Amino acid sequence: MYDICCVGHITLDKVVTTRSTVHMAGGTSFYFSNAIRKMDVSYALVTALGAGEMHVVDELRANGIAVKALPSAHTVYFENIYSENQDHRTQRVLQEADPFTAAQLQDVAAKIYHLGPLLAGDIPVELIRALAAKGRVSLDVQGYLRKVENRQVRAIDWPAKQEALQYVDILKANESEMEVLTGHRDVRKGAQELFDRGVKEVVITLGSMGSVIYNGRTFYNIPAYVPAAVIDATGCGDTYMAGYLYRRIKGDSLQAAAEFAAAMATLKIGASGPFTGAQADVMALLADSEKQMVLPE
Repeated sequence: MYDICCVGHITLDKVVTTRSTVHMAGGTSFYFSNAIRKMDVSYALVTALGAGEMHVVDELRANGIAVKALPSAHTVYFENIYSENQDHRTQRVLQEADPFTAAQLQDVAAKIYHLGPLLAGDIPVELIRALAAKGRVSLDVQGYLRKVENRQVRAIDWPAKQEALQYVDILKANESEMEVLTGHRDVRKGAQELFDRGVKEVVITLGSMGSVIYNGRTFYNIPAYVPAAVIDATGCGDTYMAGYLYRRIKGDSLQAAAEFAAAMATLKIGASGPFTGAQADVMALLADSEKQMVLPE
């Protein structure tokens, strides 16, 4: 049995910033896997992609990551365009991949399943329910709130949320996704509603303003560490969740796990591509009391 299993598509990404245009692999599964690969945890990835991109799987395996690669007619192809303020981006989808099924994961056992849908049809509710019967379910909700119209990504609500959220132990959303899901702009009200729908740990990320964790009893305000440079925010949320789940499964408190996660995300934003550091790098940042922190209001 693995400690953590991530389920999600690897993508082809075109990342456009004010400084550069970079082509790379991406997706929750890619960024999460790279971020956690140097941590002392038993980990596996379940992904699906087209035959032409299987070399990305070979590279992940060469880096010591256990990967179950499922065939797909196409690989998801995203174009991410950032303004100078990298808290915000616009997206286009040029290709979509085949959805995952419960049958494909029958033989995969893990304590925590982290689900990273990129589009609304990627992971059906039946799969969430099946995984919840075997372990804890962590969900990055972003994909369920994305509808592709003429290659443009539009924000939508998640029609199946009432049924699905009862099976989710840990949910991660940014402030915009929280508002779409709950109708609330206020972080505390939004987190409370998600908890009331069945989520046990609500993780709301606020970009450069930090993050908030809610477990039905306490709101934990998590600082954002100021990066040495802001290069590429793509994958920061995935890196955050890799750090958070890693430290939670190691027994850390909500506060300690989220601070570790925030430090990982800070290190990641300083470079293009996935997080390549180790636990020692994160701990060094946390130990540096001179780093300026911004607490969410």
